[in-house]
Amino acid sequence: MSVIGPLFAMTPAGEILGAMITPAVLISASGTLTLSTTNRVGRIVDRVRVLHTQAEELPPWDANDLETGEKRTHIADQIGRLSDRISILQAAIITLYVAISLLVGSSLAIGLSSAADGLLGWVPVGFGLSGAVALLTGAVLLIREARLSVQSTYAEMEYTKRMVARRTGAPLPPPHTSTEVPPLTPDFPPNPKPDTTPTRSVSG
Repeated sequence: MSVIGPLFAMTPAGEILGAMITPAVLISASGTLTLSTTNRVGRIVDRVRVLHTQAEELPPWDANDLETGEKRTHIADQIGRLSDRISILQAAIITLYVAISLLVGSSLAIGLSSAADGLLGWVPVGFGLSGAVALLTGAVLLIREARLSVQSTYAEMEYTKRMVARRTGAPLPPPHTSTEVPPLTPDFPPNPKPDTTPTRSVSG
């Protein structure tokens, strides 16, 4: 008691609490990424339910029904892509939870080390570095999932293009990239004048 008491009395409480707040920025970043990842998982679950409903509405197999066959292939492809994405998101959420735990541990270790006049200073450093590495790993996983999400969206857009072309019977026009408003042609004046020609009434 005579040794521990003076050690904890050497550092003011304000300085200890100030030092413990140091990992707060990384903890806040980890929490924000965790919330974003959870929202992504929710969107994937909603999308899977929509595809499940569409799959239940598919008619029996018919080799001559090309549209239904392509839709069946599209649903299977989307389910596979969503499975890969949700697996990555699961790993990202676990990694971010580990990062938050390590960063909170580093905050507690900083407080204990400061209260003990710098004893075991390597403990908060180890916790902090491990938490930062876990946060970086979670961010890399989210980047990978975002790339898969974009690829899945592109695949769905291509499927929609083929459906539109098949049902309209004509190829799609090229995408309109110009932002300029085309000038009005003489066939469509901006302010047409009203017809003031008197009309003759026909009486019986």
